[in-house]
Amino acid sequence: QVQLVESGGGLVQSGGSLRLSCVDVGGMFSRLDMGWYRQAPGKQRELVARVTRGVSQANYYMDSVKGRFTISRDNRKNPVILQMDNLKPEDTATYYCNRFPPPSPGPTEYWGQGTQVTVSS
Repeated sequence: QVQLVESGGGLVQSGGSLRLSCVDVGGMFSRLDMGWYRQAPGKQRELVARVTRGVSQANYYMDSVKGRFTISRDNRKNPVILQMDNLKPEDTATYYCNRFPPPSPGPTEYWGQGTQVTVSS
């Protein structure tokens, strides 16, 4: 079963924090590198952070979130977590988790429903 369920989004003031969680319901992604992506209205989806699958997790962050966001995963329980601190209005977007690299566009492309993050100034 290919199913990713994102949660934890919400409305927060600038400077606030949110903790996003991604559950791999079917366990299909446990051996893959995973990423958190976001898409703001009128913009393309972009990679926010990535975590590798191994014990020694090597992480990547886009420049604008470095020092503010932390990605982690627990391969035994399969959630992928994105801790977001010091949020800014420009972080407002729908956040998705998925494999990295992301699936290619096409009939088998899969994305979960995402979780909305709104940061007010």
